[in-house]
Amino acid sequence: MHSNAEAESQKISPEARKVLVAAGIGHFIEWYDVGTYGLLATFLAANFFVSGDPTAALLATFAVSAIGFVLRPLGGLFFGPLGDRIGRQRTLVIVVLLTSGATFAMGVLPTYDSVGVLAPVLLVLARMVQGFGAGGETSNAVALLFEHSPRTRRGFMTSWMDAIGFVASVAGSGLVLVLISVLSNDEMMEWGWRIPFLIALPLGLLGLYVRMKLEDSPAFRELEDSGAVSESPTKEAFRTGYKAMLVLCGILVLKAIGHWALVAFLPSYLTSELGFSTMEGFTATTVAIGVTAIAVPFMGALSDRVGRKPMLIAGSAGFVVLTWPAFYLMSQGSVGAAITGMLILGLLIAAFDGALSAAMAEQFPARIRSGAMAIPYNLAVSAFGGTVPYVATWLITSTGNELAPSFYVMFLAAVTLTVAITSIRETAVRRVRDASDASEAAAGPDAANRSAEMTRQP
Repeated sequence: MHSNAEAESQKISPEARKVLVAAGIGHFIEWYDVGTYGLLATFLAANFFVSGDPTAALLATFAVSAIGFVLRPLGGLFFGPLGDRIGRQRTLVIVVLLTSGATFAMGVLPTYDSVGVLAPVLLVLARMVQGFGAGGETSNAVALLFEHSPRTRRGFMTSWMDAIGFVASVAGSGLVLVLISVLSNDEMMEWGWRIPFLIALPLGLLGLYVRMKLEDSPAFRELEDSGAVSESPTKEAFRTGYKAMLVLCGILVLKAIGHWALVAFLPSYLTSELGFSTMEGFTATTVAIGVTAIAVPFMGALSDRVGRKPMLIAGSAGFVVLTWPAFYLMSQGSVGAAITGMLILGLLIAAFDGALSAAMAEQFPARIRSGAMAIPYNLAVSAFGGTVPYVATWLITSTGNELAPSFYVMFLAAVTLTVAITSIRETAVRRVRDASDASEAAAGPDAANRSAEMTRQP
């Protein structure tokens, strides 16, 4: 009886698979849109900023990237609670329109040579709209998929959002690699850089179509049917979930800096600081991110078995110990060593990300889940993820040490490690249930009732 119930609880329904595809397509678009900017940073610097110092132009480009991230917390504060009020599906439709539209706009903007200072101003505006829309993507996509997933497979299912994000980065990196290989440098500088941005339009239309066909999650529909949808999810989240939100801020520091270092900073770091050719840099990036994308779902499945907390601790501890060696390998001038260094960081991110999405969603009830995730997520991404390229480039310029960014990453990883050890609670259903089963006889029926209530949490 128990084994049959166990098997039933692990089945992934056709509806859940449909949600994974639909949420995944939109998530792909969002990460493709945002990641494309970092991949094309050097070309944007040449077209939108005029400076005799290439490093200064690159810093200006990264500063514009960071400005977009300033809008993410506002987007999260708006779209996260909106998902708790009108539904995850409807909110995700709005988000995909904003992000894809803003990215397409970047592809048609006039350059500095054409309109002067208006060019970077327009780039800033497009980036701000993109950042505002992106603030609502992850929390709503994760909440939607989480609420469609079997309780014992939530780590595996939600980890696909992170894997798809990396696949989007691989697609963007691969596309840029193809363009660089078939176009001359002059062609790439003149018009080739626009192509990845222009592709956002058909991708956005596809994402819009798929998401409009999607039903909302059973948990949200149940809240609607019972009249239990929160009237003020933001206030409720801060009133009832503020402690968990603070803990997530500390946990998400590493998510922000690790993910964005790999996707947005390291591609330009390899070429502008370490002397690799553009082709070598993008090849290393594509291989490393591709392997990371494959590894994430396996790590998510592992988190369902061993728990979220051990995976979060392992990933953050690995960053503390191995970030400097990884940067050192990248600095050796060998493409193979560079790929190895990036793979070290990528696999650590995979271990961390595999557990993270489910761990975030499991901290909150369905009434406030999207908003309570969106607020700390976007604060962390804005403060640390969006500023990674700028801070890392500034550290290298200021210290003259090409490995200086590694110490910044290690310090922030230590912050996350401390929070993971001391503050995060285990939420994986199997681990919570196993621990409860082991102590029920000694703790009495009250403990059993609390355990049952915990595993029923939607």
